[in-house]
Amino acid sequence: MPCAMRRFLLLYATQRGQAKAIAEEISEQAVAHGFSADLHCISESDKYDLKMERAPLVMVVSTTGTGDPPDTARKFVKEIQDKTLPADFLAHLRYGLLGLGDSEYTYFCNGGKVIDKRLQELGAQHFYDTGHADDCVGLELVVEPWIAGLWAALTKHFRSSGGQEEMSGALPGISKASLNSDPVKPPLLHIGSQVELLRLDDSGRQHSEVLEQNETNRGQTNGLIEDFESSLIRSKPPLSQASLSIPALPPEYLQVHLQESLGQEESPASVTSADPVFQVPISKAIQLTTNDAIKTTLLLELDISKTEFSYQPGDAFSVICPNSDSEVQNLLHRLQLTDKREHCVLLKIRADTRKKGAALPQHVPERCSLQFLLTWCLEIRAVPKKAFLRALADCTRDSAEKRRLQELCSKQGAGDYNRFVRDASACLLDLLLAFPSCQPPLSLLLEHLPKLQPRPYSCASSGLFHPGRLHFIFNIVEFASNATAVVLRKGVCTGWLSTLVASILQPNTQASPADGREALAPKISISPRATNSFHLPADPSTPIIMVGPGTGVAPFIGFLQHRAKLQEQYPEGNFGAMWLFFGCRHKDRDYLFRDELRHFLQRGVLTHLKVSFSRDAALQEEEAPVKYVQDSLQLHGPQVARILLHEKGCLYVCGDAKNMAKDVNDALVEIISKEAGVDKLEAMKTLATLKEEKRYLQDIWS
Repeated sequence: MPCAMRRFLLLYATQRGQAKAIAEEISEQAVAHGFSADLHCISESDKYDLKMERAPLVMVVSTTGTGDPPDTARKFVKEIQDKTLPADFLAHLRYGLLGLGDSEYTYFCNGGKVIDKRLQELGAQHFYDTGHADDCVGLELVVEPWIAGLWAALTKHFRSSGGQEEMSGALPGISKASLNSDPVKPPLLHIGSQVELLRLDDSGRQHSEVLEQNETNRGQTNGLIEDFESSLIRSKPPLSQASLSIPALPPEYLQVHLQESLGQEESPASVTSADPVFQVPISKAIQLTTNDAIKTTLLLELDISKTEFSYQPGDAFSVICPNSDSEVQNLLHRLQLTDKREHCVLLKIRADTRKKGAALPQHVPERCSLQFLLTWCLEIRAVPKKAFLRALADCTRDSAEKRRLQELCSKQGAGDYNRFVRDASACLLDLLLAFPSCQPPLSLLLEHLPKLQPRPYSCASSGLFHPGRLHFIFNIVEFASNATAVVLRKGVCTGWLSTLVASILQPNTQASPADGREALAPKISISPRATNSFHLPADPSTPIIMVGPGTGVAPFIGFLQHRAKLQEQYPEGNFGAMWLFFGCRHKDRDYLFRDELRHFLQRGVLTHLKVSFSRDAALQEEEAPVKYVQDSLQLHGPQVARILLHEKGCLYVCGDAKNMAKDVNDALVEIISKEAGVDKLEAMKTLATLKEEKRYLQDIWS
């Protein structure tokens, strides 16, 4: 069958570039299987029309936030959610969908699920069953077998529809057999992907220098290697002696030229953003925790009075932040480009590229400097994907180092990749320091490193309470990177912010800035985030339960400030009860907003304040008899159940997704099961209903 007869439409909805990279992998593999992929971002609605599409559709959809489709899919989702569309609007469409998500979040793969469900409601049918890939355990565990099974599913679809799909023309007739045929199911097990593989075997026919070195070393070190533990730079048998199946080398597509610069001024605002960007001064910075607290928490106040930025309690916004200057300098030094850091970066597509649909990265401003590129445009802390490791291997001179990079990107080395790269949060700089003979060209970084993403924060104030001001809080993230040697790193954004405000930082909430301090206030760039439903109920008489340990209390401070102002304005109003379950380690070290919360409690704005201290053993016997917020919820189970099941109340949870949010969810299942006298399955269904009714809302992060 000619290639034109085997076309399929391939759409991706991406937030951080994962879905795009997977879609590009599908597109590149398609040619080898006799198909032609018409690849587009889902936001490029002028380049495709599902109503008129006669070819099969393949979609790769990521999830952002707590279960939202990515920003690039906002318009698409809004259009297909149009209630006036008839039930057979897409009855002609056959599709397969791969959803990407993280099971640490409650709404796993929800971005893909929302689109999948709506397409079926509009009459579209699967030709290939949906796959749900989990970033918590490794996307490739589902992605690779799903792609491997796609080609057989497409082949079956084209055969069953009589090969009538063409590149253009009227909609074809769809046979009865095609309409009634069951979709192909992806392979159930993690079988070998049908990616073009480079086979490394003992014959030494390919990459013989690697294998010869391996054979030489094997005899000498076989008895000793068992004494070594595996690490990022070293493997042990059986992996060190295995024949490897590694992915095909990703095609190069960028040509980079560094040109001496005239020293033009550069601004972070030049990096493309879908949302408006506002530059605002930091008018106040306060340390909320004591110096001996395990985590340092800061509150920053932004002056938004001279901008059109607006928000309501429960909203989040993004901070546009740079990479660490020291890491940028180290990377420039390792790439031997320090003397060219002020040079302009000129990009163009390679004339000889084999990459289909190659395009210049939109997040790189025209003629920006190399220093600016690495500081504001590229996520240099990103964990390198296997395709990047594969490309790095070909830039590595030392045969042992090359072999190890090949192991890490191979099917056989999946366990080592997860342990030493993915789970260790190793970044490009870690790899370049670990493998000294690897010398990648700048073009490779631009092809594989994703866009530096703005960091989201919850608003911790109300515009009614603090007109023209926006508050947010954060812990200064610190973690040990032990990919090569133990290095203490700070979070990209929190580390930058803490350094930025060091000169104006106040030690407590009672301090006031010195005269003229605001004039020296540093400025940052922020942008609004898509509106969500994490807002106070429209009816103020609705009772609410707020669960927010640590910095998870942030949006609830905004809720309480807002309610306090409403109660001032409408003293005769009917306001529902407000419960807050807060938790921290130590009462005297990290009890955030203690005075404010007690003040709200005394005024009757906050009706119930339940605090848990996980590290204060004495207080667990007196003031706070439980360690965690989930325990406190269960202690007040009858009241929680009454509010949710009988008073039509709302429950809000904010904070850590990995542990707290799951533990709170489990506690709620126990509470509903016990208080309503139903089994756990029925209790889980009740919670699912509360979520559908937007009465169980989460703002969680990992």
